[in-house]
Amino acid sequence: MKMKHFSIALISLTIIFLASCGNKPSGTTAEETAYTMPPEIEALRVGTTLGLRAPEIEMPNLEGETMQLSSLRGKLVLIDFWASWCNPCRLENPHLVKVYDEFNDASFTKGEGFEIFSVSLDRNEEAWRKAVMQDRLDWPYQLGTMEGARTQAAQDYGIQMIPSNFLLDQHGVIIATNLRGDALNEKLNSLIAAE
Repeated sequence: MKMKHFSIALISLTIIFLASCGNKPSGTTAEETAYTMPPEIEALRVGTTLGLRAPEIEMPNLEGETMQLSSLRGKLVLIDFWASWCNPCRLENPHLVKVYDEFNDASFTKGEGFEIFSVSLDRNEEAWRKAVMQDRLDWPYQLGTMEGARTQAAQDYGIQMIPSNFLLDQHGVIIATNLRGDALNEKLNSLIAAE
């Protein structure tokens, strides 16, 4: 009789343990499992021209926390290469702020929401931080290694001059490059999902 109760208790504990584990791998959040790359997209080459999957970027933000470009899958993303010392970049920043405010929560045919992934080619951290604050670049993806043009992302994307940008769809595929001013607005408006 004691053995029977022990077996029932052991089975009950096993069921409770398995139920508490759930179907997700441990340490994985619902957000991380929400995006699944389609096989035809995964089969695409990685590169920096239209129609290719954009190379991964993994860099620290202003707080030193490492952020990854791939964490934004599912959204429309503008990778913006810039620097605090670059006058054309600084002149473009107020426009980026307006675009971010207007489109951040929009629904697109090629993604849900819009993010700017700013990659600084600065070498002076204080100047970078000051420019981010002065230009009111309030989005969370402000990244830099203070290696200037030698930063890995600039090498991977073949950046020759700044400002330079890449627009990615929800799968991380490059759908446009070097959109500035009205051209960026027009492209984003053309991708707005019909209500």
